Amino acid sequence: MTEPEVNPKAYPLADAQLSKTFLDLVQQGSNYKQLRKGANEATKTLNRGIAEFIVMAADAELLEIILHLPLLCEDKNVPYVFVRSKQALGRACGVSRPVVACTVTIKEVLS
Repeated sequence: MTEPEVNPKAYPLADAQLSKTFLDLVQQGSNYKQLRKGANEATKTLNRGIAEFIVMAADAELLEIILHLPLLCEDKNVPYVFVRSKQALGRACGVSRPVVACTVTIKEVLS
């Protein structure tokens, strides 16, 4: 299988070891029900102030659909990173489909 095409606009791009670490964190977030999948959900969590960090796929077909997220992350002081593969991000999220962006949220305290 060929290496996915990576857009140079996808910055900061994690190396293989850091990508594995972030994908493991995403998987843990999924296990603890603290994961939101998709660019729209990531935008919502940023606007609500409940995002811990954002992980985006650098090989999204239209990278422009997620390039608003780094700007929002900078405004909200939320860390973000790009990983190489949307397929690997989807597997880490626990779905069989590719995922272009996901966010791990804070644990919501039940009143």
